[in-house]
Amino acid sequence: MSKNTGKQPDRPSRSKRKRGVRRKNALRTVYNWFFTGLVIAGPIGITLYLAWNAVGLVDSFVKPLIPPQYNPDNYLPVIIPGFGLLVGMIAVTILGALTANLVGKSLLQFGDRILARLPVVSTLYRGLKQIFETAVNQSSQSFKQVGLIQYPRPGIWAIVLISTPAKGEVKEKVEGEDVLGCFLPTTPNPTSGFLLFIPRKEIKVLDMGTEDAAKLIISAGLVSPDYEKETAKLAAEHDAKMAREMSATDSAAE
Repeated sequence: MSKNTGKQPDRPSRSKRKRGVRRKNALRTVYNWFFTGLVIAGPIGITLYLAWNAVGLVDSFVKPLIPPQYNPDNYLPVIIPGFGLLVGMIAVTILGALTANLVGKSLLQFGDRILARLPVVSTLYRGLKQIFETAVNQSSQSFKQVGLIQYPRPGIWAIVLISTPAKGEVKEKVEGEDVLGCFLPTTPNPTSGFLLFIPRKEIKVLDMGTEDAAKLIISAGLVSPDYEKETAKLAAEHDAKMAREMSATDSAAE
């Protein structure tokens, strides 16, 4: 009788390997679930945290100015968050309504003249007033386009937010050039950056909006918005393909 010298499969070790693979797959699944939840909960939590602190900051400034008999925190068992913010918004609205008439404008001009005579306060007041007036009056025009420029040297591209064409002395001094005012934000904090006046011909205007550009800047390039033209092209090709298939199906049915 001949002996079978071939090695028999080690069934226990094979089952152990299968259990190990299943365990790894389960851990990988839990790992993916955790980071998926983190991606969803992280932005929501940070947004709620910042909003809550902003409301609390406004309340801390406005509520001490409210008379005690009108402050609900003095006679309710709970503190109402956002009451100071609501009162502040109403007060600002009333202030705007009062300054819209002739008497309000006269009082505002009188206050401007008083502040203009103060040596240090006048400079700060005029600068802040100009910034707020520009932000409010041109909010529908500012930063509507995003562009690419070569910065800090040719061959390196940086994202800029295009504001408005150059005005005043800047426009007059730069002769023969169509110059645009651009804001070059920094990463990951887009609130700081550089003001640049760049010839229009040196700016490549992008299709993305300012919100997508902000995501790209804050994430340091990790979050890239979809290219709308390419997406629209693919959608049009898909629709055309579906239309051809439906037409062919109708023809075959006939």
